[in-house]
Amino acid sequence: MELPASVDEALVAAGYKGKRGALALNTLIHRLSVLSKAHQLAKAANPCADPMVRELLAKTRRAYAKRGALPRKQAALTKEPLQAVLATCDESLKGLRDRALLLFAFSTGGRRRSEVANASHEQLRRVQDGQYLFTLGHSKTNQSGQARPEDVKPLVGTAAQAMDAWLAASKITSGALFRRVRKGGLIAEPLSAAAVREIVKTRCAQAGVEGEFSAHSLRSGFVTEAGRRKMPLGDTMALTGHRSVPTVLGYFRAEGALSSPVARLMDDE
Repeated sequence: MELPASVDEALVAAGYKGKRGALALNTLIHRLSVLSKAHQLAKAANPCADPMVRELLAKTRRAYAKRGALPRKQAALTKEPLQAVLATCDESLKGLRDRALLLFAFSTGGRRRSEVANASHEQLRRVQDGQYLFTLGHSKTNQSGQARPEDVKPLVGTAAQAMDAWLAASKITSGALFRRVRKGGLIAEPLSAAAVREIVKTRCAQAGVEGEFSAHSLRSGFVTEAGRRKMPLGDTMALTGHRSVPTVLGYFRAEGALSSPVARLMDDE
């Protein structure tokens, strides 16, 4: 059901909406998440957790689905498009930083943008043959920042080489791994999570890869690529830190459907 025209126009005029008409489902869900988090931080009663609100949201999802308006998912940066994105990174400081950042985020299991922004030199340990071990600290699934064996992620091969090049050029020996590069090659303050997202989006646009991408595209791309190559589910989840098997299986099945013999019954002799 649409809003009354007068209310809709008032919301647009006040800047709460960009245009008249129903909000996109993604926008609605995001705003509810922000509202819920704000109440949690304020230690106030959370209206979003009310059973009536949850029921209303479920009905809203069904209403949007009937109209064909499903939540949009960002495209996955799998190996092939990621290689095109990496090709835009030159030998400048920003190019070295962005190559190291992209490969680090992807190769350590599809790190979230906040985890990339918070990554520090102290969490990175160089081991044999030019390889690294990165110990993930505070994360979505480890709010207390406790030391856990499963939080140690390998950084090897091309990703380790890119990290070597960035650390050598930036001369970073402590603190944040990824930082702003100002005019004159000045290595400045740590990147924010928003800056990580913008780097991914900007590099994808420069590469001309098709689709809508965000920092999460590296995480979904890692899982999707693992599914495409039929990597063991347990090994994949060990790197990503996913706790939900159905979530990871969703990526695996999406890729597996393309190569399924059942989908090619008309092509068999």
